[in-house]
Amino acid sequence: MEALPVEAVKGILAAEFKGYSKMNFKTRIELLVLSLACLMVPALVPRSHAQDVPRFKVDPYWPKELPNNWILQGVPRIAIDKNDHVWIISRESDINTTAQLDAPENGAGQDPPTAMCCKAAPAVLEFDAEGKLLKSWGGANYVPGWPQRREHALLVDKQGNVWVGGNDPGDTLLQFTPDGKFLRDFGHRAPAIPPDQRKGNPVFQKDNNQQTDYFTAGIAAPAIDDDARELYMGDYIHRRVLVYDLDTGAFKRGWGGHGIPLSEISNDPQLPFDPAGPPRKDFTLPVHCIHISADGLVYVCNRGGDSIQVFTKQGQFVKEFFLPRMTAKGGTRVFELAFSADPKQKYLFDADGTNNIVWILNRDDGKIVGSVGHFGRYAGQLHFIDGIAIDSKGNLYTGEVGTGKRVQKFVLQK
Repeated sequence: MEALPVEAVKGILAAEFKGYSKMNFKTRIELLVLSLACLMVPALVPRSHAQDVPRFKVDPYWPKELPNNWILQGVPRIAIDKNDHVWIISRESDINTTAQLDAPENGAGQDPPTAMCCKAAPAVLEFDAEGKLLKSWGGANYVPGWPQRREHALLVDKQGNVWVGGNDPGDTLLQFTPDGKFLRDFGHRAPAIPPDQRKGNPVFQKDNNQQTDYFTAGIAAPAIDDDARELYMGDYIHRRVLVYDLDTGAFKRGWGGHGIPLSEISNDPQLPFDPAGPPRKDFTLPVHCIHISADGLVYVCNRGGDSIQVFTKQGQFVKEFFLPRMTAKGGTRVFELAFSADPKQKYLFDADGTNNIVWILNRDDGKIVGSVGHFGRYAGQLHFIDGIAIDSKGNLYTGEVGTGKRVQKFVLQK
């Protein structure tokens, strides 16, 4: 039997109910039966465009319990490798040493121990699709040049090598084998300046969006174009995207918000962001993620401006999508992006750190068509979401920082 379209059913019922008061008892019973039958129609109707939007169910048992009394810390970034293994950063420096009922979060890591649990997990962890821990390594002083204070960047390239970076002055990207063997330092390090000394330091007194020799505040938002052998990067301090040769480290090109040349980016302090105001020409700090789609477009998290800007690989501006602006304060609604797993990457997923929601957008026009999660502590809820990733089967992974400190798996529902 071919089902009636839903709108046709609505029209039939509306027309019938207009004359309901004039119907006799028998006719009313017949209409009631028809109405009940119509409630079954949606189950027979072919799936509509809206129903094609990905739906997810949290797996509350993913990942499996960690060994060695380890506990996860802030998870700012997630990467998926060619085997659908899930790599995360667990930011060791986030461990809470403040006494909580005489038992700090790292009680087992104290000397002598003050509690049975816990210790901060290593900085880099690899899980299989079932949530089993496969590898773990990294952390403070793991190798010379390891991020001083906060790991933030994480990439896995086509060869399976792992790149880790920090977002403090003096940090850069480091490349490792999957087993944690150090391979190379990408360089371009700025002077390492302690946080309490930055205010009076010339490097921090005024922006310099035109210099490309060093990464003033490390790397917050890297992306690798393996085919072109190029590294894209953004940091917390500058309003730009920079592109370097992945093998030689040589600077190649760069641009600012809406594709303006580096020479036109303002170095003056930015005024507080006004969500109700007109779009800014420049990016609004920080530039928090960069991703390259299958069709060669570059998607940039304009986190400070609550928007996603899209460019060609040469920096030509294509379009901009704005996220909901429901509060007076903007600037935290575009933490990270991921593309859906279908060949055309029909959907774009956005980690909204203000509303603690993953928005699902049409990638072609930026229209919000769905969402995952909401603020909270239970499984499937989100508390300070920062990282997201999609595996080849379309499953969604989320990472939380602040006091969230966890990674979750949301299984795609067929």
